[in-house]
Amino acid sequence: MDGAAMKSSIAGAQSSGVSTPQLPLAFAAAGQTTTIMKIRGNNQMHHHLENLGFVEGAQVTVVCENAGNLIVEVKGAQVALDRQVGMKIIVSA
Repeated sequence: MDGAAMKSSIAGAQSSGVSTPQLPLAFAAAGQTTTIMKIRGNNQMHHHLENLGFVEGAQVTVVCENAGNLIVEVKGAQVALDRQVGMKIIVSA
């Protein structure tokens, strides 16, 4: 889906009263700030990410992306995440 189609889809969802679209953090673009909606994965993964500041409602900014791997800023700290972990963090679009 190209950028224009995605924006149209998001605008349509918001105007129809449907909740904000959600996507994995791994799909967020560099420079984009999003809000964490939920964390998927087992208890150990959930606990580890929580200790790093990845909790529901926290703001996350993608600093840069390279081959799906991310450097993000959460609660004032920069954290590197591989693509698999980025897929477990669900954010608002």
